[in-house]
Amino acid sequence: MSTPTTAGAAQVELAIGGMTCASCAARIEKKLNRMDGVEATVNYATEKAKVTFDADAGISVADLIATVEATGYTAAEPQPERPRGSGGDEGPTDEEKADEELRPLKQRLITAVALAVPVIAMAMIPALQIEYWQWLSLTLAAPVVVYAAWPFHRAAWTNARHGAATMDTLISVGTIAAFLWSLWALFFGTAGTPGMTHPFEFTIARTDGAGNIYLEAAAGVTAFILAGRYFEARSKRKAGAALKALMQLGAKEVTVLRDGREVTVPTAELQVGDRFLVRPGEKIATDGTVAEGSSAVDASMLTGESVPVEVSVGDNVTGATLNAGGRLVVEATRVGADTQLARMAKLVEDAQNG
Repeated sequence: MSTPTTAGAAQVELAIGGMTCASCAARIEKKLNRMDGVEATVNYATEKAKVTFDADAGISVADLIATVEATGYTAAEPQPERPRGSGGDEGPTDEEKADEELRPLKQRLITAVALAVPVIAMAMIPALQIEYWQWLSLTLAAPVVVYAAWPFHRAAWTNARHGAATMDTLISVGTIAAFLWSLWALFFGTAGTPGMTHPFEFTIARTDGAGNIYLEAAAGVTAFILAGRYFEARSKRKAGAALKALMQLGAKEVTVLRDGREVTVPTAELQVGDRFLVRPGEKIATDGTVAEGSSAVDASMLTGESVPVEVSVGDNVTGATLNAGGRLVVEATRVGADTQLARMAKLVEDAQNG
């Protein structure tokens, strides 16, 4: 959802898909900033783009999404999180989605490492070069180059269609070139001769290359880069964990006083002016002012102070702090993105953007 800022300007946060390296984020950012009246920053770690645009100039969110898609990536406005446990089809959690995205990458990595290690060992250690070792290397390296490296080839093809090159292009071209040359040397050169060996030596002698294969380079580079991608993906997941953990500090449900009745609703449905009940031991749902009662509030998650603070009628309280004493009735003054907790999360995300 876009939010207004100054007159004529609006801000939107887009979820970006398809980025594989930091150069992808830089490319999307560059394309968006080329639009008149648009200022954008793209965060590769969180896979989000914060865009400020001039709505009066006729620019819409759909135009921004179209620009990102024309660059070869996907974009959409993030869907608000629904409270879990409120019935209905809840769908997978963010953690389950992250696990689902990491699973195929992990499978490709395991495949690449398991097959690439013997290929590299045979190429580097002459004692392991049995009579038909080169054909065994081909058998092991082919699944690595075709299956394990498929994400690189797919991304390289997508970038090529949009007239761009990224790190995926380099990896794809390099591994395919090494693999194809090895195929030529095996089938049309002398590399396929039984008993052929690769002596481990340093030489500057010139050859026609027909007796050399580079399957260990194709398989080894693929396994090495996949390992980097896997650990990078795990790091990106941890980068967003601070934001998620911060937002999860808040209460998920709140008891609202409406027409003299106590009604339990998701915290996201609170509106400014609503009065809600906070029992002893419960978290305060949102920022507000104490309307009834007095209590001690544990605000250590904000201030680090372990001693609860006494509050009474007229005092301000902060969402996600803990009511450690008596019963309180609080009138909501700030909800959603305006709360202190949400602003703290925004500061963390802005720090990541920087």
